[in-house]
Amino acid sequence: MKFRTKIVLNQAHNQIDYNSKLVLIGSCFSENISEKLTYFKFNTYKNPFGILFNPIAIENLITKAINQTKFTEKDIFYLNERWHCFEAHSNLSNVDKNTLLANLNTAVKQTHKNLNEASHLIITLGTSWVYRFIETDLIVGNCHKIPQKKFLKEILSVKSIIASLENIITLVKNINPKINIIFTISPVRHLKDGFVENSKSKAHLLAAIHQLIEPRKNINYFPSYEIMMDDLRDYRFYKEDMIHPNKLAIQYIWEQFTTTWIHQEAFPIMKEVETIQKGLAHKPFNPNSKQHQQFLKTLTEKKKTLQTRFSHLTF
Repeated sequence: MKFRTKIVLNQAHNQIDYNSKLVLIGSCFSENISEKLTYFKFNTYKNPFGILFNPIAIENLITKAINQTKFTEKDIFYLNERWHCFEAHSNLSNVDKNTLLANLNTAVKQTHKNLNEASHLIITLGTSWVYRFIETDLIVGNCHKIPQKKFLKEILSVKSIIASLENIITLVKNINPKINIIFTISPVRHLKDGFVENSKSKAHLLAAIHQLIEPRKNINYFPSYEIMMDDLRDYRFYKEDMIHPNKLAIQYIWEQFTTTWIHQEAFPIMKEVETIQKGLAHKPFNPNSKQHQQFLKTLTEKKKTLQTRFSHLTF
C-alpha cells in the first residue's frame, strides 16, 4: 500500500558544483535553502536586501543592482526612531540614516558583482499580493509597520507577473548571458491573506512561471511548493504555527533539491565538508587532552586540503 504520493524529479542540466557561484533572492524559503548551501560551503550570496516576497520587489532590487542605481535620502524615511527603505527588509533598517544608505548602496554594488559572476540565480516567489503606498503610487517590498490605511492592497495579474519576470530575465541575461535561472515558489502559506486568497496568489505565480519558462533554455522551475503540498501533505511537517515548514520538511525538500540540482561529483566534497562542520561543532570533555589536540590537528589538515582545492571555502 502507498501512503503518500512522491514527486518524481529529473536531474537538471547545468547542475551546481563547487565551482558554481550562486545568488539566492526572494522569500524566507530562499533563506532555508541558502542556509543548507552555506553549511556545505557552496559559494553562495543571499538576499542582500533581506527577505522579499513579491515579484515586483525582486524586480526593483535586480533593476537597481544591474543599473547600479544609488540610493539617496529620497529613498528612505524615518519612523519609530529608525530609518527605513520601502525596497528593503526591516533587518536593514538603522537608527542612523547614513549607515542605512551606505548599507543599501554596498548591497547594490555587491549584488551587481555577484549577478555578473553567478552561474545560477535562484528566485523564490512568495505571494502575488502586493501593497501600493498611496502617497507615491509605488509597490513596496516591505511596509515597515506603517498603518495599512496608507496602502492599497492588490493582487498582481498573471500578465503583470510575467512582465516582471521577463524584465528580470532580460536584465540579468544582458550582463550574464550564460547564467542559469531557477524559479521556485515558497511552500509557506500566506494565510493572513485568507485561505482562498492564498491559493489564488500561488496560482497566479505558478501560471506566470510556467508560461515563462517553457520556451526558454537555462530558465528552470524547482517544485518546492508542490513537494510540500502534494508529497508532505501532513501537519507533522509544519512548525507549530501550521504555516511554515519545519526542519524535517526543509531537510526533505533540500534532499530533493540536491538530487535534482547538485552534481554527483560534489557529493564526496559535501561529505568532507560535513565531517569538518560536525568536528567544529564537537564539544570535548577535556579540551587539553592529547586525543583532542590530535583531533584538532587532523581537522585543520582536512580544512587546508579542501581550501587548496576550493579557495572560497572558509570555516
